[in-house]
Amino acid sequence: MTSLAEFRVAVLIPCYNEAITIGGVVADFQSALPGARIYVYDNNSSDDTVEHARAAGATVRIERRQGKGYVVCRMFADVEADAYVLVDGDGTYDAADASTMIALLLDQQLDMVTGTRIETAKESYRRGHRFGNRLLTGLVRAIFGSGVADMLSGYRVFSRRFIKSFPALSTGFEIETQFTVHALELDMPVGEVPTSYSERPLGSASKLHTYRDGWRILRTIIALVKDERPLRFFMICAAALVLFALALGLPVVSEFIRTDRVPRLPTAVLAASLMGVASLSAVCGLVLDSVQHGRKEAKRLAYLAISAASLRSD
Repeated sequence: MTSLAEFRVAVLIPCYNEAITIGGVVADFQSALPGARIYVYDNNSSDDTVEHARAAGATVRIERRQGKGYVVCRMFADVEADAYVLVDGDGTYDAADASTMIALLLDQQLDMVTGTRIETAKESYRRGHRFGNRLLTGLVRAIFGSGVADMLSGYRVFSRRFIKSFPALSTGFEIETQFTVHALELDMPVGEVPTSYSERPLGSASKLHTYRDGWRILRTIIALVKDERPLRFFMICAAALVLFALALGLPVVSEFIRTDRVPRLPTAVLAASLMGVASLSAVCGLVLDSVQHGRKEAKRLAYLAISAASLRSD
């Protein structure tokens, strides 16, 4: 079996005000993956994150555009490797599991391995995060198919073909949702490894806002459904418009049948207009579905043009 040491491994750590934890995170991954290169991308931290990361031995770079999505986009564009470990800089993930995740990725020629979180303390998840994660993960599984049990995990390993074919369009924490949908849409082989998830150390604060970021993730899911499942999206819109039009129009039609009059002409016009819009929505869905098939084919070809790395037997 080819040694894991023969592959270029990059550890990517996006950071914003993680001075308390970043030194320990870098040290842990240096110990767990001795041959890997550790990259810390700072996102306008106002504390000593950059100094602590450099002192720990990481390669530090700066991304001025605020938001995790921007940082991930920059990292994916800049760094060249065979396998990429993406992890948060808050010290909540176990670096010891990285080698297992990489070995699974390379041995089975996967494109993404997600570290599914197992809580080691009751305080690991903030209130609302657990429910929100289950709700949003379940929604994505229902729409795009199963494949990932912890969609919002910040601990993942990617192949080079995933990284270089990924259209990083998100700006914030919704980037994890886009990882999952990208893999499912292109039928990429994916895997999961359970990993312990601990609470943040004293003095370290989460940058995730439960309701604000949860809403942004939900909006991202809706936008992805529109882009990747246009027929379903616009047919649902058409069905809703038809139901609304019927609710408005049936009483008018019933009254016309009884009295041969249309006393509520504005309501009748509105109902007819809604039926017209519903028809346009259905036509848009059919047209965009054909366009989406072409886009998916082009993305699939771009993905397949990048060779896969693996642990091969001699």
